[in-house]
Amino acid sequence: MNDQQLLRYSRQIMLAEVGYEGQQQLLASRVAIIGAGGLGSPAAMYLAAAGVGHLTIVDHDVVELSNLQRQILHDSAALGKAKVDSARERLHALNPEVEVIALHRRSDARQLQALATEVDVVIDASDNFATRFAVNAACVDAATPLVSGAAIRMEGQLSVFVPAQADSPCYRCLYREGEEPDQTCTDNGVLAPVVGVIGSLQALETLKLLTGIGATLCGRLLLFDGLHQEFRRVRLRKDPQCPVCSSGRAARAAATGSGAEQTQG
Repeated sequence: MNDQQLLRYSRQIMLAEVGYEGQQQLLASRVAIIGAGGLGSPAAMYLAAAGVGHLTIVDHDVVELSNLQRQILHDSAALGKAKVDSARERLHALNPEVEVIALHRRSDARQLQALATEVDVVIDASDNFATRFAVNAACVDAATPLVSGAAIRMEGQLSVFVPAQADSPCYRCLYREGEEPDQTCTDNGVLAPVVGVIGSLQALETLKLLTGIGATLCGRLLLFDGLHQEFRRVRLRKDPQCPVCSSGRAARAAATGSGAEQTQG
């Protein structure tokens, strides 16, 4: 690190759990964020500010006026612009040293799997079950940790899935495909700080995975009730019949591992 970097990240380097080596590890890390909306905004901003060296932002949408109530990556000048391009500009303004790759697209299963193999952690900040299931499957195949969050109305939830960890459940262990109808902010509304809380916690869990510090939410589901300011944790168990993470394909991926497995600590 140069003198400017030492100054920029000094408050993190001061932490015994992070230190110089941990900051170096963050600078060399790669994270993919699926969704540049309410959850992806605070997650991306905190990771860029913290010095995660390479961020890939994936989103097919453009900035609309109704987004600005909660999607803090974007401002009025970005209306009509691709969210990933708006995100890249904002993140570069925040920290010009971070490499930001903007992918303006709906990613299919093949693209998601390729992306999951290229990064150390994937953050799912999407707003629909189809994308969440596809991202989960890609992460299981690639043995890449997944930090999954969701928020609606005044409630949110968060969990971490680590496919290379034998006893880790996956997102498919929590929800069955086709049984849960999509509930979007467009249809149900959301209080702006709620997505900020969950997105910030996604960034925190990601930093812990990348540096190997603390205990992550792997095997636990964190539930947030913003109306009554309450947090609750629920134990998650691996489904032995899960068609995604209990397959022979997942077992082979866990056996081979990945660079991300080493950061779990």
